Amino acid sequence: MPELPEVEVTRRSFAQAISGARIESVALGKPLRWPLGCEPQLLVGQQVLGLRRRGKYLLADTSGGLLLLHLGMSGSLRFAHGLPPAGAHDHFDLATDRGTLRLHDPRRFGAVVYARGEEDPVAVKLLGGLGMEPLSESFSLAAFQDGLKKSRMPIKQLLLGGRLVVGVGNIYASEVLFLAGIRPTAVASRIGPARVRKLHAAIQTVLARAVELGGSTLRDFSSADGMAGHFQTQARVYGRDGAPCHVCGAPIRLLRQGQRSSYFCPGCQRA
Repeated sequence: MPELPEVEVTRRSFAQAISGARIESVALGKPLRWPLGCEPQLLVGQQVLGLRRRGKYLLADTSGGLLLLHLGMSGSLRFAHGLPPAGAHDHFDLATDRGTLRLHDPRRFGAVVYARGEEDPVAVKLLGGLGMEPLSESFSLAAFQDGLKKSRMPIKQLLLGGRLVVGVGNIYASEVLFLAGIRPTAVASRIGPARVRKLHAAIQTVLARAVELGGSTLRDFSSADGMAGHFQTQARVYGRDGAPCHVCGAPIRLLRQGQRSSYFCPGCQRA
């Protein structure tokens, strides 16, 4: 599932190329998670002003409104001239004078939604409950610590929830907690100030490194220019059940939290 690093890598891969483009046509395939929310013809003639990200949503500002794009469980975007005809799993084509943006999504949990702006109820419904952006100045240590104090949840599940901080998906949560020396089962409210600071810093470090390495390609993720990610090749704990820890040599362990796999080192993550 594409997480924040993969979405940010995708954004960077075509943000400059599509900015300023004029929309020439829109083609829809099979229904996605949510409807587009307007007649496709409404988008024709509009100009793409820029491309932003909020959590795992890409926000394409246009001269007439806002397109919110979500990759769901299996989605990926391509932006290029001369794309082949749309296939069975291609569900949205935005043709512009600078190339065509295509959403490929075999499982169809992704979405493209049009809103009049971020204050539109449609956009508020999708974006309003998102937590702090970990790669921005808005990721306040004080607010993060306050959020942890209010929660009795295991820290791994709190991070995955996205209401305190967005984008710390399953791979990255395991890596973040290893770097911070905190077990995934630790109760959030019981984490002391020194470890909260380590955790806050680890979130920024791991996600920034993931973006630098192009995200993680576990199955078929690639950016809009076709490049695969390489973060998974440097994972310290994720996917390494039974292998020795690179730091202390203890075997990496796997446990289930909810329906997600959590990997940790019993030697480096003692509590």
